[in-house]
Amino acid sequence: MKFAILAPGKIAQCMAQAVKGLRDGDVLTSQQIAQEMGVCTSELELYAVASRSLERAKQFAEEWGFEKAYGTYEEMLEDDAVELVYVASPHSHHFQHAKLCLEHGKHVLVEKAFTINASQAAELIALSEEKGLLLAEAIWTRYMPSRQLIRDVLESGVIGAPTSLVANLGYAMRQKERLCNPELAGGALLDVGVYPINFAMMVFGGRIVQLDTSVVLSPEGVDWVNSVTLTFEGKEMAILHSTMLSPTDRLGVIYGEKGYMEVLNINNCEGVHVYDTEHRLIATYEVPEQINGYEYEVLACMRAIQNGQVECEAMPHSETLRVMQLLDTIRAKWGMKYPGE
Repeated sequence: MKFAILAPGKIAQCMAQAVKGLRDGDVLTSQQIAQEMGVCTSELELYAVASRSLERAKQFAEEWGFEKAYGTYEEMLEDDAVELVYVASPHSHHFQHAKLCLEHGKHVLVEKAFTINASQAAELIALSEEKGLLLAEAIWTRYMPSRQLIRDVLESGVIGAPTSLVANLGYAMRQKERLCNPELAGGALLDVGVYPINFAMMVFGGRIVQLDTSVVLSPEGVDWVNSVTLTFEGKEMAILHSTMLSPTDRLGVIYGEKGYMEVLNINNCEGVHVYDTEHRLIATYEVPEQINGYEYEVLACMRAIQNGQVECEAMPHSETLRVMQLLDTIRAKWGMKYPGE
């Protein structure tokens, strides 16, 4: 599997580390999961990287051991050997770059948020299905083993039927251009707000029947801070918060009739604590060792491609589209549009 990266920025470095670690067998747990999935990681190649700057592409390729470097995206995509492309450009460009990959016959893993709106997402999904090419959203929490761990604890009944949850994610990122600039589809929602939303949808999963939200907008017109309350058809409620102004504790707490469970860091689970109705700690769960967490997206893509699938089971197209539609609804309530919408 010849792996390529489009737009070698900071997040692309994390992906390169994960792919290199998979290929080199750095972490036993990752190798065991790969074997369970029927995926051969020794066949994974760090093949190509493309940037708008050839010099930058060459530096990235040399640092991480990619075989080829290209100074334009089109040139890399015209390389017949490229099989799977990871799109790591800003949110505003995901649609354009993913479409370009599909039109060149490449399988695509697109960094979250998938696109800037549901209309773009639907067009990409239709194109991937028409061409029989994999298209997957790189929302890593959907692929991590911790997702199944949380599900197993809930299904054990230790906290009883879950009735509500709270979750938050925030970092001090006001200075980052890609988050401040509406032209780059900035704001907290598409960058960090997607994690509490995905967390809630993974726990409850049913149809959302009510949405309430509040926002603090920046002078440039993107969301600095937001809160979202979702009510699901089963009467469950999720209270969610995200911000780009300050760090938060990143905690997710799921409340049930017999107790509650804390998910430590919903962005990359570091463990799970379970408490009874008297607030006594009754169980703790550790997460498996990992390279950095990005490897699970790659493994899922490799298995899907191997099986001739156009979507990953962990994050099917229907869920990607459902999340994008929800993000559209939230922004519509704020009156927040991106340029060109």
